Amino acid sequence: MSSAMNKSACPTTVDVAVIGAGIMGASCAYHLASRGVSVAVLESFEAPAMGSSGRSFASLRTQWMDETNIRLSWGGIQTYRDFASQYGVDVGYRATGYLLLVPEEQWQRQLEAVELQRSLGIKVEALTPAEAADYSDFEPDGLGGCTWGHADGVVDPHLVTTTYLSLARQLGVSVQYRQQVVSIERQDDWWVLSTPERTLRARHIVNAAGGWAGEVAELAGLSVPVQHYRRTIFSSAPNGIKRTLPMTIDVKTGFFLRSEGDRLLMGLANPNEEPGYTTRIDLDWLEVALETGLERFPWLDEVPIDASGSWAGTYEITPDHLPFIGAMPSAPHWINACGFSGHGVMQAPMIGQLIAEEVVDGRAHSIDIDSLRIERLETAGLRPTSLVF
Repeated sequence: MSSAMNKSACPTTVDVAVIGAGIMGASCAYHLASRGVSVAVLESFEAPAMGSSGRSFASLRTQWMDETNIRLSWGGIQTYRDFASQYGVDVGYRATGYLLLVPEEQWQRQLEAVELQRSLGIKVEALTPAEAADYSDFEPDGLGGCTWGHADGVVDPHLVTTTYLSLARQLGVSVQYRQQVVSIERQDDWWVLSTPERTLRARHIVNAAGGWAGEVAELAGLSVPVQHYRRTIFSSAPNGIKRTLPMTIDVKTGFFLRSEGDRLLMGLANPNEEPGYTTRIDLDWLEVALETGLERFPWLDEVPIDASGSWAGTYEITPDHLPFIGAMPSAPHWINACGFSGHGVMQAPMIGQLIAEEVVDGRAHSIDIDSLRIERLETAGLRPTSLVF
């Protein structure tokens, strides 16, 4: 799509400007338009889902420690499960399961979380390590137990994004690529957004810019502390694994793996990673990741690694690894939908619905998101807690 076509096709005034055409911006645009709101989406890349969304590991889980994140993720999974019947497109949701290997010192807390998950209608099992061996291969030393989420699985983030954008266009949403926002000003009751080519006036702004959300907010004189942090996914060679494995996480170390076709995919967050956007594969980290993984999965020593099948993307991380959702207290027509720290794909459907409520109804109400509003950072000693991996 040429920039000239972008310019001619885009309105000059809308109710809501959504910044970012990743999975979060796409969901927000669709859900806003479905509530009768005029929307324009501005994306700096030349196509959708070219940031974190398109490089996601694409795993979904209901196994959270707090009710808010459970509801956000479970709602997302149910949407993906029913996507074909609701919207006519199969977005690749598969209930391949999610196995958590939990150390003894965290097992009691994990059991409490399982009870909470079950109380919300989710099928989660608490297993002994011997029982969990039916799902994955691992060394059981030091484990208190394992939990298995039946509905957890995978989805195609790129297809979700493009489908939401297509549905949004059918409702009149303008989606514009190669339109990097370079200035944002407040004029009376309007936000005025400028790109190198054009100006757009909007009553509301939805900041769905992923790891760039902090930079976007700075254009408006606002502080939204979100930064990119690289995550590298290492791949085995084709036919590098003989058994299909679900997403399996060693909770103590954070090392994770799952099969994808005839390959094994695996990874481990580098705690010393410097912030900044890069998609360069961190091959130097491979040795550390494998050494960590071998403690729980000793058979990895025989798995050939294929750098050409590996990739890197970024998480959009906040100071407490939980997202910023909802209006800014100092600028109530500025709505955040960013900072999901690797969990945006699983929560995007519900976030879109909640952001639409925040704009149209004045406040999100389907799920209580107060613990995820940005003002939590201003309250000393109060931060939402969650098991982050």
